[in-house]
Amino acid sequence: MSDVRSTRAPYSGSRRKLVLAFDVGTTYSGISYSVLDPGQVPEIKGVTRFPAHEQISGASKIPTVIYYSKSGEVCAAGAEAMREGVFETALDEEWVKSEWFKLHIRPKSGTSEHVTANIPPLPPGKTVVRVLADFLQYLHKCGEAYIKDTHASGRDLWNSVESEIDYVISHPNGWEGYQQSQIRDAIVLAGLIPNTPEGHSRVSFVTEGEASLHFSIDNGLPAGAMQAGDGVVIVDAGGGTVDVSAYSKKMSDSSEIATFEEIAAPQCHFHGSVFVSIHARLFLDGYLKESEFSDDLDHIVRCFDKLTKVRFGDDKQPQYIKFGSTRDNDPSCNIRFGQLKLAGSDVASFFEPSVKCIVDSVLDMIKSGHKSIKHVVLVGGFSASDWLFNKVEEVLQPKGLNVIRPESHVNKAVSDGAISFYLDHFVKTRVSKVAYGSFCHIPYDTTDADHRQRESTAFMSVSNSKRLPGFFQVVLPKNTQVSEEKEFRYNFWYEFESKESLKKVTSEVWCYKGDNPNPLWKDVDTENYAKLCTVQMDLSHLPIVPRAKSNGQGDFWFLEYTYVLCFSSVELRAAISWTEAGEEKRSPATIVYDPNDV
Repeated sequence: MSDVRSTRAPYSGSRRKLVLAFDVGTTYSGISYSVLDPGQVPEIKGVTRFPAHEQISGASKIPTVIYYSKSGEVCAAGAEAMREGVFETALDEEWVKSEWFKLHIRPKSGTSEHVTANIPPLPPGKTVVRVLADFLQYLHKCGEAYIKDTHASGRDLWNSVESEIDYVISHPNGWEGYQQSQIRDAIVLAGLIPNTPEGHSRVSFVTEGEASLHFSIDNGLPAGAMQAGDGVVIVDAGGGTVDVSAYSKKMSDSSEIATFEEIAAPQCHFHGSVFVSIHARLFLDGYLKESEFSDDLDHIVRCFDKLTKVRFGDDKQPQYIKFGSTRDNDPSCNIRFGQLKLAGSDVASFFEPSVKCIVDSVLDMIKSGHKSIKHVVLVGGFSASDWLFNKVEEVLQPKGLNVIRPESHVNKAVSDGAISFYLDHFVKTRVSKVAYGSFCHIPYDTTDADHRQRESTAFMSVSNSKRLPGFFQVVLPKNTQVSEEKEFRYNFWYEFESKESLKKVTSEVWCYKGDNPNPLWKDVDTENYAKLCTVQMDLSHLPIVPRAKSNGQGDFWFLEYTYVLCFSSVELRAAISWTEAGEEKRSPATIVYDPNDV
């Protein structure tokens, strides 16, 4: 029995509960779950049988694919969408296929800019939230059918817990608040939770990197990482993204339960296995341009995906894509007997950007990490590629790194790890990926050269003092380790002429993504500032005092308050606090994400 299961505490709740984890991947999706019984130590289980997948015993994942009819109804999903005859029916009935739709949720800035031109568009009239909702609904039905069929008194079990199921949703390291809000909207749209604060509280998010760490702890993290606290990089190489995260076990922790800290800012890159196929398609498009088989490009790429890509392991040997019958020949582009012959070096070139991405990310984490890193663990479906694993190991091993793959089902790491995140919650410290802060105006200082340079932007405040806008007040610097419960407090004062304006006070949270270690002004390196969200607050119930304007021209209202942000949990949380009769009071604040700012 592993260290984790032997130290996991029995469930302390008074009623039976069910937790479902959905790993909606770019190409494949999985479901894991745990039935929590009072007084029993919870176990992590996986859904291993899906509709139309019965022929594959123990299959832990299904294709992330949906077909829609011309009128927009779901016709087939998951393994059912890949069943024999469906492709032909889809052509006859003019069904629309939706795949790789997860990538439409991604942040639209930074490293994802090259993605748009290379991914299939969403079906006509469908938003990504609608497509995701339809797929989550399908996964939910699969989980329900499996639990009812495989557990003793499965129907009774399901009926007793279905109205209060907790859901854990994993997502790439690079996704933040706006992407989480889209996923939550999809869960509501799918009918899995009501659109209420109580309903929302039944959904937890975990990054794929952190879920993969939890899986690895349970399934063979290197002994050095578990016993000596060595730093370990977890590479979750999936269909769409490569998520890279670094952790170490806290050795000073006296409790029996292992706790880990993140030791470098997590990374997310769009270099998963679908991009190998994209590079193959671009190459073959040119290669077959003059051939009669150029019309078969889609089919040839599908055949490359199914076998050639998966089996590739030697760039010195020719590689073959078997796509047709013995009657299909075109010597001008090496097609004989329905097989297209490619140089091994060409196929290796399709993998090269992914290999380079993983190696560079690991080396970057070694350079910027808060602790020495000695191990690299590859999980995720793409890491099952021997070529990918061997090429990464070839570069990293001579640098003294121990590169491994857990033996047990690397492709279900994320959904199992998501349940472990819910149950065990090993990570207590995380690292900031960017600098977080807020723009404010500050008193104008004639002795400061920065101020004099910006004098044309100065203005007079309500209280009649000269102020300068556009100053970036950093609250959390980039690459800073933050313990999970650490709070960051912005002290604000607010001058206003009308009490009415207090009902809806807004404050914006911004982040700086550039390389300047000390960002100060919005007009310097402007393109690297991005608005993260708006915090909405009702301050009308706070104690306020009138003050005289400095020019003696009447009074204005003055209010002091603090807003409190918690960055280190997987989701950003906010509250406002103020002092009344010497005592701190608090009330929640609402976080609003605007897609145009992300």
